[in-house]
Amino acid sequence: MGKTIKEQILELAEEDYRKFNAKLIPNIDNIVGVRLPALRKIAKRITRTDWRAYLAETEDDYFEETMLQGMVIGYAAKDIDEMLKYTAQFVPKINNWSVCDSFCVGLKLTKSHLDEVWTFLQPYLHSDQEYELRFGVVMLLEYYVLEEYIDRVLQILDGIRHEGYYVKMAVAWAISICFIKLPEPTMAYLQHSSLDLFTYNKALQKITESYRIAPATKQIIRGMKRKAD
Repeated sequence: MGKTIKEQILELAEEDYRKFNAKLIPNIDNIVGVRLPALRKIAKRITRTDWRAYLAETEDDYFEETMLQGMVIGYAAKDIDEMLKYTAQFVPKINNWSVCDSFCVGLKLTKSHLDEVWTFLQPYLHSDQEYELRFGVVMLLEYYVLEEYIDRVLQILDGIRHEGYYVKMAVAWAISICFIKLPEPTMAYLQHSSLDLFTYNKALQKITESYRIAPATKQIIRGMKRKAD
């Protein structure tokens, strides 16, 4: 009899990596310490089996088990309806930035179904739950920083009001990606944004940290920093 997925995960666990990961992902106490490339290999193997049965039966005892489910959805879902169905089931399980961001990166089917996924994302972008909202924002920065969407993306980001740290950081990150890819509309937006002080200044910081931004532009961005009243 083959090893269960849980047994495979526990065999790959590294204590030093667990400690390292635990520092990066605060408030999560069920990390065993498996590296992402190893999890991706397991996920790809699962997609060659009855992956729907796996998703229906799997547990969330460990951080890595939840991460693995997100990977399987990204690799296995073959049509957009199926992807969105499993995404809707998975999002409530997200309780940290790492699972959130890895999951979003894997939903590559979004690229060929932008309008459909955009509609699907709207409830998440208006949620009062920290990680539902972060999921929506990370999906925007991953797939929708495009000329045909930029005005709508910036409008949504500007309207987000949530005190969660991981929402604010996601919004700042998203705005920095908007600036890197589409600097003109993003600069125009920044000059009249209604972002809170922390998020606005963090967005500027992330822009200046990018190696894709020219030094002269970084100087202008630094000069736009706001001070507390």
